Amino acid sequence: MREALVVWGGWSGHEPEKCAQVVRDMLEEEGFKVYVHDTTEAFADPGIKDMHLVVPIASMSKIEKEEVNNLTSAIKSGVGLGGFHGGMCDAFREVPEYQFMCGGQWVAHPGDIIDYHVDVTRPDDPVMEGIERFPYRSEQYYMHVDPSNEVLATTTFTGEHADWIDGVVMPVVWKRRYGQGRVFFSSLGHVASEFEVPQMKTILRRGLNWAARAE
Repeated sequence: MREALVVWGGWSGHEPEKCAQVVRDMLEEEGFKVYVHDTTEAFADPGIKDMHLVVPIASMSKIEKEEVNNLTSAIKSGVGLGGFHGGMCDAFREVPEYQFMCGGQWVAHPGDIIDYHVDVTRPDDPVMEGIERFPYRSEQYYMHVDPSNEVLATTTFTGEHADWIDGVVMPVVWKRRYGQGRVFFSSLGHVASEFEVPQMKTILRRGLNWAARAE
């Protein structure tokens, strides 16, 4: 049986505990045995190298050096990493190695909660199969991203809330490698209710399954 570690904490506005419960249920439906912790101390456990998947949900959290070193080593060795929104890509702002692993870092969400569209750039990828361009209402993440990411979906900024980024095409969903580990990220999922959007939940479910190391 595949095993997954979900670690939640950080800024309460992202509803980390509720989101962790949703992710736990989703992974259990996919046949994972899921361990849920509410402290980054779980990342320091040498046993995470035997996990198949790690899901951080820890927006704006701090992390100790031994914790991040153990986590990055585990992913490099082949453990999968997957997550969404600020829970993964705005978790540990002061740790460049963590951002290097994730492939991106949140910078801004002009206009806060707004209506925008998500455009599928890789309809041939199994994660995006059957999903077409769809409307979304949430924070539209402006990010600094690694050009080596394999981008599966994007969004385009209109410039309404920041005129200097009018027309900027920003990655929303991507895959990448970090050592032997697979890494998956979706910027969708500001709060737990967004899991009710079928495209959002399907993309994350498939992405986490892709990232997870095979048994």
